Amino acid sequence: MSEISNETLGLILVGLIFLSAFFSSSETGLMAINRVRLQHQAAEGSPAANRILRLLERPDRLIGLILIGNNFVNILASAIATVLAVRIFGDAGVAIATGALTLVILIFAEVTPKTFAALHPERIATPSSLILTPLLKLTYPLVWTTNLLSNSLLRLLKINPETSTRDRLTKDELRTLMMQSGHRIPARRHGMLLSILDLERVQVDEIMVPRSEIIGLDLADDMNELIDQLRSTQHTRLPVFNEDIEALVGVLHARTALKLLDDLPPQTDEHLFKERLKELCEETYFVPLSAPLHTQLFNFQKERERLAMVVDEYGDIQGLVTIDDILEEIVGEFTTDHIQETSPDVHPQDDGTVIIDGSATVRDLNRALKWELSTDGPRTLSGWLIEQLEFIPETPLGLAHGPYRFEVLAIQDNRIRSVKAWSETDPDRSDTE
Repeated sequence: MSEISNETLGLILVGLIFLSAFFSSSETGLMAINRVRLQHQAAEGSPAANRILRLLERPDRLIGLILIGNNFVNILASAIATVLAVRIFGDAGVAIATGALTLVILIFAEVTPKTFAALHPERIATPSSLILTPLLKLTYPLVWTTNLLSNSLLRLLKINPETSTRDRLTKDELRTLMMQSGHRIPARRHGMLLSILDLERVQVDEIMVPRSEIIGLDLADDMNELIDQLRSTQHTRLPVFNEDIEALVGVLHARTALKLLDDLPPQTDEHLFKERLKELCEETYFVPLSAPLHTQLFNFQKERERLAMVVDEYGDIQGLVTIDDILEEIVGEFTTDHIQETSPDVHPQDDGTVIIDGSATVRDLNRALKWELSTDGPRTLSGWLIEQLEFIPETPLGLAHGPYRFEVLAIQDNRIRSVKAWSETDPDRSDTE
């Protein structure tokens, strides 16, 4: 090395610093690159994505190659810098070379290239893979030997380095990914995807039609009343029962019922008519209260059912759920977006407040009013308010919960029947105080 001029050694030193920056940025870029996007690009036939994925299949070998190259050029740069500094400054050159080279490598070969690679991993990983792929083949014996020693130490720690380190995304991580990429997806599709992920968090009892609101055919009613109800119903399927919903006969398809009405003779015996209704009823499908929506959607598909009666642990009917109810959790209401139509229990007032029926569900309120009330507790507003108050009110009173304000207007049978509510953050609400 003594025969090499200072100018040549200086050029070699600069080249080694560039190589060190290349290895540092390559390591950060390849480790920080978006694996999901890579796999998507590879599926579309991108050669660069496939090349990068092959390198990432064995990260131990890739890191081994990069560290071997980086350490080699850094040590060689240190030796050359020391020789140059001793020639120029004498014995003090060793200390000068150590301090100066540390600062240069830290700024130009470590911090700057790694920061750039972390911000723009694809711009670094793609060209780096062109160099690292053949370099890995050329230095494979050295990389293999190095990894053999390091992997032996890892196995002593009960870590298998040959196992792929590409973790599968959990549902929560996938949800976070969806939230971060929301601006790249149309808002409606973005909401649908998040709703699909949320299906397992929601149980059947949170979206079912409560028992008290089930619309069905009571065989104890007069025949003419039953016929009028069949002709005017807006529902495709109707539960059929005797006086009480617990005395359930089955489920009647409206299309079948209309065919019965078309063929109905002028003078039909009421008993025979009701017996005919019973014959046309399909067997009732029952589901538990606690069934998650994603499970129930699969069961509806598996059993080829569209309506189910919801029962508690004692087998008592608590409500009714349809496949349409679950689909609305994904795609939203099938009606328009006006509050009056999406939530018939919510009645907007001129001053910006709303009058709400106590039986309205908290989930429906959040959806209709864009509120963020907790859905972990009771499902109805009445139950939610009683839980917040910790007692059943006997007279009208008010409640403040965060930015939300509630005035209990009517109470009946230990239940809150109607509530006046508003949000302090709603700019449309006029000051009524």
